Amino acid sequence: MAVGALAPPLRHRLKLPPAAVSALSWPAPIALALAQPRSPLRDAGIYGLQMWVYFAHFDMPDDDPAVLERRLKVEYPIRFDRALGRGTTPTIRLQRSLSRPNHVGPLEYGLSAVHWSWFLVPHGTLAYILLCHREHLPRSAVLMAACFDIGCIVYWTVPTAPPWWAAANGNMPPVRRIMAEAGERFWKRLWNPLYHSLQGNPFAAMPSLHFGTSVMAARILSQVGRGPAALGWVYALTLGFGLVYLGEHYVVDLLAGLALAEALWWAAPAVEPYVRAVAAVIQRLEPEVR
Repeated sequence: MAVGALAPPLRHRLKLPPAAVSALSWPAPIALALAQPRSPLRDAGIYGLQMWVYFAHFDMPDDDPAVLERRLKVEYPIRFDRALGRGTTPTIRLQRSLSRPNHVGPLEYGLSAVHWSWFLVPHGTLAYILLCHREHLPRSAVLMAACFDIGCIVYWTVPTAPPWWAAANGNMPPVRRIMAEAGERFWKRLWNPLYHSLQGNPFAAMPSLHFGTSVMAARILSQVGRGPAALGWVYALTLGFGLVYLGEHYVVDLLAGLALAEALWWAAPAVEPYVRAVAAVIQRLEPEVR
């Protein structure tokens, strides 16, 4: 478990290739399951280790930016969004309609805050399930982790530039990166260290896991009541609008994130027996509570 947790942050110092990092880190959540008796804290730790390993794999393609940029896809989402917007991408249409040059007002600050809050929403949803509806935790955690992990596989295989990068590099008309403008004005000196500590791979745009995992959070909340479900869907739709308006994602990125979350949700009943069979093997090896 310790080796798996330490491999990602030490990969540069130890010059570990990606395959070695994967081989060392992915067994860490299973190692924790085998090392500790079942408890809510242990289950949260397993999910935390899974997300630690996910983030390492999310970030690793950017370890060699030159190689990543040679593989980068830029044009196909622009063409798709232009078709949706009848010649002009929805991001450009929204920014021309709702924003003023160099102006950051309540709409821009509000949507940026919704964007920043995403770092808490998927995991906060599972924390709520753990504390208040523990019977739903195993299924919910597996679905959320699968959404992150499958999205990460696509990031590795089809690295795709977001609208703000494509515009900055001359592939489309100017697009403001409003979230960054709002961050610089609101956080001031703190913005650069905050942003760089969370940035990771800049070309992890397709699918939008911001949107996909928010949809999955809404689906998970739908298991426990209409009120939580409505709150989840309002957040997901508000975030989706913000991601397009702020220049962070194309509409096609959101559609792909939605398709990923919905495919996992509807496939879960068919796949669940196989997941439970694997879990049963691990559970037989788990230490018992004394």
